[in-house]
Amino acid sequence: MGLTYKKAGVDEDKAGKLVDFIKEKAKETFSKSVLKDIGFFGGFFKIPQNYKEPVFVSSTDGVGTKILLGDEMGLYKGLGIDLVAMNCNDVSVCGADVLFFLDYIAIGEIKGKREEEIIEGIVEGCKIAGCSLIGGEIAQMKDVYGKDGFDLAGFCVGIVERKNIIDGSGVKEKDVLIGVSSNGVHSNGFSLIRKIFKEKDYKKFYEEFGQTLGEELLKPTFIYSPLLSELNRYKLINSCAHITGGGIKGNLIRSIPENKKCVIDKKSWEIPLIFEIIRKKGKITEKEMFNVFNMGIGLILIVDKNEVDRVMNIIKKYRFISYIIGEVKKGEKEVKII
Repeated sequence: MGLTYKKAGVDEDKAGKLVDFIKEKAKETFSKSVLKDIGFFGGFFKIPQNYKEPVFVSSTDGVGTKILLGDEMGLYKGLGIDLVAMNCNDVSVCGADVLFFLDYIAIGEIKGKREEEIIEGIVEGCKIAGCSLIGGEIAQMKDVYGKDGFDLAGFCVGIVERKNIIDGSGVKEKDVLIGVSSNGVHSNGFSLIRKIFKEKDYKKFYEEFGQTLGEELLKPTFIYSPLLSELNRYKLINSCAHITGGGIKGNLIRSIPENKKCVIDKKSWEIPLIFEIIRKKGKITEKEMFNVFNMGIGLILIVDKNEVDRVMNIIKKYRFISYIIGEVKKGEKEVKII
């Protein structure tokens, strides 16, 4: 018998079954704007009509090396939620409502259960974010990823009225910084985390967490899109930042104008225990921790001082914890943590 595509490492039968699974799961996320089922050459989405000057906002991102820990622990669903969160949160902090999402799953060899769990996470994430999963790609590349390796990438599109784009230009002196809680480390810093801990460390049970270290580290990224959509609808945000790689400073600096600085009191919130465990085990300086991790703050909102109570009440409705962590002052553009 001659060489076949399957012998070369691409199993079309398994891929077909997986696509059928995805088709059924994706339908759970469809809005009325989705015009075609998954499986055609492209995803079709009808542009909402209630905009005078609509602007599309897009983002693409992955989950990084967190996938390696997920693979070691055999836990994949949370990675799918992470993938949606990393993209939709970035679109939402620009003032946009998320419309649709596409995923790219590159694998060495289809396992079945692993891919289904990832898709289930993506679908759950899309439901939380309020967007439709309208397409994607399963790429079998055994020569690149080996038999067991895989990677994830996502792409998200949102829409915003041009006059409602949030770009930091509305930030004023004496505006208040509100920090919204993260769900642990989210999806950044895992290259460092994996240098600190060994595989046996991840299986250690912590009474404080009620689960193992690995399970705590794999908690999925919070999706803030519904919260941000409501706050934006009432025009309560002057600017905001999704806190990902680069920490508070690296992300918040992008959300303020040249003549304003943000001063943050690091004692204004309780830093979650997971970050102290990472710091001690790795003998990492506090400065480096703040440069790499979110330190318990996954989202920062910059709001008018007269709207603080209203904003915090809305945050509470979405079951997030929030803190007043600082204020905006005049001065050269910078983010200062004291």
